[in-house]
Amino acid sequence: MPFELQLRYATPLTPIADFDEVLVEFLRLVGYLPPSDDGRGGDGPVGESIAYRLMKDCLLRDPARAWYAEELATTLGTPKSSIYRHINKLKSLDLLEEVGGAQDGKGRKGYRIRYGNLARAWDFTEANAQNALKRYRETVNHVQALAEKWSAEKLQEAPPPTPKAARTKGARP
Repeated sequence: MPFELQLRYATPLTPIADFDEVLVEFLRLVGYLPPSDDGRGGDGPVGESIAYRLMKDCLLRDPARAWYAEELATTLGTPKSSIYRHINKLKSLDLLEEVGGAQDGKGRKGYRIRYGNLARAWDFTEANAQNALKRYRETVNHVQALAEKWSAEKLQEAPPPTPKAARTKGARP
């Protein structure tokens, strides 16, 4: 699964004491929740959205617990397909880990906040972001080197045209 994170320059939310307000804004900043000016999701308030409730009421309420998709769908009153869409988004942020699978005897995968701790899970997200930015830097350096080589070749082929004012300077009509 590809790593996907939105980076936005933002002031830390530390002065805000309201858990819901901080969580909503954080989840918007990283791209999990869509940006909105009026505090509403597509069908109602963000606090009532499946995406938000999955994170707050399930995963953060008991972050060490492994949740099965069926449990999440029942708890949140939504189809499993909707749960998997949100799980995949959280996995692309590298915040969730899969647990269980063959070990649970039923072959089901459970999902929880990585290490059962959002702050520790964020370490993975930061590492991925740093790696992505490092690769962008390598590409930018490569583009710059190619641009310099290309520019040097073009200059050798033909000198740039001289401005009209420089050609006629000193010439008398």
